[in-house]
Amino acid sequence: MAYYHRLGNIPPKRHTQFRQPDGSLYKEELVSSKGFSGIYSNLYHIHNPNNVLSIGEPTPYNWEPAKEYGLKQTHLKTAGVQTTGKDYLSARKILMMNSDCMMGICAPEERKMDHFFKNADGDELIYVHDGEGVLYSQFGKLEVRQGDYIVIPRTTIYRFEWKEEGPLRLLIIESHGPIETVKRYRNEVGQLLEHSPYCERDIRPPGALHTEKEKGEFLVKIKKGGMLHPYTYGHSPLDIVGWDGYLYPYALSIHDFEPITGRIHQPPPVHQTFQAWGFVICSFVPRLFDYHPLAIPAPYNHSNIDSDEVLYYAEGEFMSRKGIDRGSFTIHTGGLPHGPHPGTVEKSIGAKETEELAVMLDTFKPLFVTTEGLNFVDPAYPMSWKE
Repeated sequence: MAYYHRLGNIPPKRHTQFRQPDGSLYKEELVSSKGFSGIYSNLYHIHNPNNVLSIGEPTPYNWEPAKEYGLKQTHLKTAGVQTTGKDYLSARKILMMNSDCMMGICAPEERKMDHFFKNADGDELIYVHDGEGVLYSQFGKLEVRQGDYIVIPRTTIYRFEWKEEGPLRLLIIESHGPIETVKRYRNEVGQLLEHSPYCERDIRPPGALHTEKEKGEFLVKIKKGGMLHPYTYGHSPLDIVGWDGYLYPYALSIHDFEPITGRIHQPPPVHQTFQAWGFVICSFVPRLFDYHPLAIPAPYNHSNIDSDEVLYYAEGEFMSRKGIDRGSFTIHTGGLPHGPHPGTVEKSIGAKETEELAVMLDTFKPLFVTTEGLNFVDPAYPMSWKE
């Protein structure tokens, strides 16, 4: 994420004296990636960020692939799910996974977290399917709403507060590696190119600091190695008076993604929005269909030979699918062809536009349905192409 940002008060030079009103030093913290070779930010604390009061017993926080699930096209029906758990962490249900990423849903009953969370296992991409609220982190306050992708770098300490009224539903993707803007849409110094489907104006970093100065007992639950480790600190982790750098959480609305269209059907890479180790994320948004006089708007049949493809259906009606609802997942695996359902190709001819919204995950290693995901499997889906 080659985009410099700063908030609050910082000294003129890094790693130099920066004193509080009482004459004591602010405590500088470097948050860096790839050791000291990747993007980073410098933060300035009122208190020592290592002030640990107690460490609780770790508890398991992981998911397992379903055994002997077999090779089959899959539909996970989650449309009818109202809530998936009491709080934010217990409500995170991972439905599919491999060694590079995990994907699932989160619909918590509670709208306000009474603790902080830090994911030390990977970056997170959260798509706000329903809801509106605020992400508080040591980098400041980030207001989020329906349709937002929220990119949260590994080890960010955060909590959510969601508005009480209305539904709340999140799509969760956890990545073993960094989640980044698309390399082919960046120039040699990292700026998004003129023909990129979104630009820096569309990216929303934290807009203001949220500094919590008080001391006390503050719980941070840290995910590491498939366990939750409870750490209690003697002050809030949001005791930041200023920071600057390139590493921080940010939001990008799917509604700000500008689709690339053509005379004939465009392949999914034109919809790519993010990249990571071992997978990509694409956004299908309202757009005009192909305008060749003989164009077929419905996608052609496709055989993935080295990737698995997941579509999460957010809004609208996909003209190539039958029996798919808002909140459905389809998983089309490498080794099997997939394509439009019978009758949908002819029906699509002459259509001028679509109002669909969907998030796509394409992985380059096999993706496995989890034991949790088995609860949502549509057993009829593999045979749904039958004439």
